[in-house]
Amino acid sequence: MAESMKGLKRTHRCAELSAANVGEKVTIMGWVQKNRNKGGLVFVDVRDRSGIIQVVFEEGKSEAALIEKAAKLRAEYVVAIVGTVAKRSGAVNDHLATGEIEVLPEELRILSESETPPFHIEENSKTKEEVRLKYRYLDLRRPDLQRNLMMRSKVATLTRQFLAEEGFLEIETPVLIKSTPEGARDYLVPSRIQQGQFYALPQSPQLFKQLLMCSGYDRYFQIAKCFRDEDLRADRQPEFTQIDMELSFVDVDDVIEVNERLFAKLFKEVLGVEVSLPIQRMTWQEAMDRFGSDKPDIRFGMELTNVTDVVKDCEFVVFKNAIANGGTVRGINAKGQGGMARKKIDKLVDFAKDYGAKGLAYIAIHEDGTVKSSFAKFMTDDEMKALIEAMGGENGDLLLFAADKNKVVWDTLGALRLELARQMELLDKNEYKFLWVTEFPLLEWSEEQNRFTAMHHPFTMPMEEDLQYIDSDPGRVRAKAYDIVLNGNEIGGGSVRIFDQDIQSKMFKVLGFTEEQAQEQFGFLLTAFKYGVPPHAGLAYGLDRLVMLMAKQDSIRDVIAFPKVKDASDLMTEAPGHVDAKQLEELGIAVVAKEEKKDDAE
Repeated sequence: MAESMKGLKRTHRCAELSAANVGEKVTIMGWVQKNRNKGGLVFVDVRDRSGIIQVVFEEGKSEAALIEKAAKLRAEYVVAIVGTVAKRSGAVNDHLATGEIEVLPEELRILSESETPPFHIEENSKTKEEVRLKYRYLDLRRPDLQRNLMMRSKVATLTRQFLAEEGFLEIETPVLIKSTPEGARDYLVPSRIQQGQFYALPQSPQLFKQLLMCSGYDRYFQIAKCFRDEDLRADRQPEFTQIDMELSFVDVDDVIEVNERLFAKLFKEVLGVEVSLPIQRMTWQEAMDRFGSDKPDIRFGMELTNVTDVVKDCEFVVFKNAIANGGTVRGINAKGQGGMARKKIDKLVDFAKDYGAKGLAYIAIHEDGTVKSSFAKFMTDDEMKALIEAMGGENGDLLLFAADKNKVVWDTLGALRLELARQMELLDKNEYKFLWVTEFPLLEWSEEQNRFTAMHHPFTMPMEEDLQYIDSDPGRVRAKAYDIVLNGNEIGGGSVRIFDQDIQSKMFKVLGFTEEQAQEQFGFLLTAFKYGVPPHAGLAYGLDRLVMLMAKQDSIRDVIAFPKVKDASDLMTEAPGHVDAKQLEELGIAVVAKEEKKDDAE
């Protein structure tokens, strides 16, 4: 039966005790990690969020009834122990923060008993993630997950402190808003009072933070919940958290400068890592040309080389056709991989096809200088020599080429570069390489919609010198947009916003909005802009992704307390679920069952 903690007050968390506390009487409370009964000698490890301490019940030092009670303890029982801190009588445990000491108890209370848990509470659990997520409240007892969430709390606290000191005001924006197009799919919330009408959950506080600038708040921030109904990956969740900010009377450099100092503070105080400022900057064009990605991982080289001019006169039809269709031929040099097995190269070719490439051409240079290539017979010796030279190819190297439209070539080689880096073990999680990517294209062409769409959003300011092309060559216009990239992950992005009505009208026109459509979707913002709007700019980070990288995890699920799985469901609460007919009736909603596909045999 559970006992009361009445009359006891915890004096320390378990791992807050050290050799400095030897001789002190203490009261600790926590969970039983394990219990080892040696007959007349019972070792109990007690755990709380700070760590573990060993409690020793020993004949001659503890009462017999106390030893008997301790012998009955099982994993995950919740206990309170009063005792004295002593130097360890046995060997020091170097793997434990409290490895030099133990507690000699005089009182033990069992506050709560536990059934045998479905998995052992331990670091780096090998238990399947589905099981752990079903019993997430147990999973969250594991020390590694607790460290992650404590780190997340510290990052949020430091961010609040830093931004407050920099003159930012924390202001909450609504969670029930109007659905607007552009961007991912909205989560919709039906209105009971205005039946047939819907709120949306915000994909970001974008329009509201711009309105706060119109309202004169000068510097705003919020640690905001955001929602996107999109297909999930390891680093995506249907609900996620942004560190969101907006600043008035600023340009690109001002936003970058304050955020660089925020990064330096977070990494120094949370990880003890010095971020050298200023952080390197690279234009979008340079990032694509060198790394095939707008979020390049610069922890390693293996950069792309444009060899279009070198191969433009060769007889290899794959290269010829790509160039004739306005595309390019580019390659990467996987140093020291010239001896890669053909089977492995074929796997890389299949990998490339997932990114739209029709295939990969390769040249393997063996250690003895002999060359094996998939297209050697279409090249003269001089052409082959010139190509190897252009790629910086040396004995033992593997050269891989993609030939197609630029986007396909960049996507393919950008992904291939990362895949090879993984295989070659070039990615060090202890290294943090930051990069600002700037001057993004303002617009990107959507084949699906047969029109230009905003690369960021419709309120992104074009670069002044490119405004002249907005009618004649919209794809050429660069934006005052910037992303912050860490180890090949985009952790934040932002832009200077349009505050000039003429430019905003032009932007809507290019995006294919009629004046009526623009008014219908964004009328409140456009009206607000008629009443004196300051130049303003902003930035938002994915807090989950930032903490994931700081904690050296592979999935954002490991830094979120109660995450969803790939199909956007919660295995623990079993959300989403059905609601009763009365609730639906009040909302004026009828659920239409999907018709079962008829069996072909019928």
